This record gives sequence, structure tokens and C-alpha cells, in this order.
Amino acid sequence: MKLDSSAPLIGIPVDVRRLDDQPFHAVGEKYITAIADAAGGLPLLIPALGPRLDLPDLVGRLDGLLFTGSPSNVAVHHCGGKPDRSDSPQDPARDATTLPLLRAGLDAGLPIFCICRGFQELNVALGGTLLTHVHDEPERMDHRAPQGSYDERYMPRHTVRLAPGGAFARILGTTEIEVNSLHWQGVDRLADGLSVEGTAPDGTIEAVQVKNARGFALAVQWHPEYRVLENPSSVALFRAFGDAARTQIQARRARRTGQAA
Repeated sequence: MKLDSSAPLIGIPVDVRRLDDQPFHAVGEKYITAIADAAGGLPLLIPALGPRLDLPDLVGRLDGLLFTGSPSNVAVHHCGGKPDRSDSPQDPARDATTLPLLRAGLDAGLPIFCICRGFQELNVALGGTLLTHVHDEPERMDHRAPQGSYDERYMPRHTVRLAPGGAFARILGTTEIEVNSLHWQGVDRLADGLSVEGTAPDGTIEAVQVKNARGFALAVQWHPEYRVLENPSSVALFRAFGDAARTQIQARRARRTGQAA
């Protein structure tokens, strides 16, 4: 698929990682290719510059936002959660960028899709809290990545039961799917602005929708971007996101036409 000027512009905020003791702004390739190949969007990487970004101006240039997973965790001081483990990887520059960017994107009515860390960021940005060690909670499964090769870590691990009649059930045409699982953190108290769309067998919240959002605003705890084109459910989610971004373009054009008239 050739991505031309008609492709929706999808912003992807990045991580700050140290390579050879130097800070690099980076994002996993699988997120970029999922946007290009499954959503039909043109990915635009957003540097983790925090307050240096003019967020209203930035979101006004975009047609959608994808908030990705990451090896790092959301810092607990943003939500008043339980203390994290001492070796928990942190990314304060990403926190300083994504949390206000999520709120700005929602205020602007942009289509938003959040994955893993992005799922947790959405909950925190809207006032929810996180569990830092889901596997230590009573009667919870171990949701951390299993030992093994890269591909083995992304194999399906458990089912997710989707809310009948909800957004995910409508997009996927089913009320149960199998997903991978690679996370330590999870939702503790759900933000008031979110509704539960899917849960794991142990009750862990795995999918949410933003209440009263002006458009597509969904989040998942699993990783649909992994080998996206090999999984029909993953393709359907990214395609729906891309369709929402294309609708955003049409709405913007209609507003401009109305202003010019």
C-alpha cells in the first residue's frame, strides 16, 4: 500500500531510551507498520518534549493518535498508586508528553487508540489509578510476559470477554477473543470517564472505551500490533481506527468549507 497525501496523519508519541549511553527518541517498529499496513495511516513520530510542545496546535495538525506499549512503566506519583518495584523502568519524558497529550487529543475529538502502556496512561490521564504488580494481587493471573523467544512472549495467553453490544464487540463481531499478555501494571481504580469493554478470566480490565468521546477512543491492555496482519481481530481494530481517522479528515474539510462559505 502506497501512503500518499490522502492518508490520515497518525501521531505516535515516542519513548526516550538510552543507547550507547545517549538518549534516543524511539518507538517499536511494529507500531509504525501496524498504522501503515492495517490502518492505512501515515505515522508521525512525536518527540517526548513534554511542555515544549504546543499541544492544541499539534493535535490540530493530526487525524489520530496512537499511544503505544513500552518497556517502561507510568510513574506512580502521577496517580497516587501503590509503590512500584525498585527496578521498575521509568520514562519521565514520555509521561510528561503522553498524559497531557491524551487529554488534549480527547478535547479535540481526535480518534485515539491506546495499547498496553498507552492503556494505562489513558486511565491515569483521566484520574484513575494503577496496580503496579498485578500478579501479586489475590486471585489474579500472572500477566507478565512468559520466558522464551520474542515470538513466544507474544503468543496468546488468555481470553478476553467483551461487553455484549459494546464498541469492541461491534468491531470484532464476537464477545470473546484470545490475546497475548506482557504487562506488570494494570488498572486498579478505573477513571470515571472510562467504561469497561473487556475483562480477562481473573477480572483484570483489558479493554476500555472513553465515555462520551466525540469519536473513536478505545484502549487495550494486550498487543494487537504484533504481527497485525496475521490476526483478523487485530486487523479489524486498526482498520476501525484508520476509518475513524479518515472520517476526521472529512469532518475537518467540511468545517473549512463551511467557514469559507
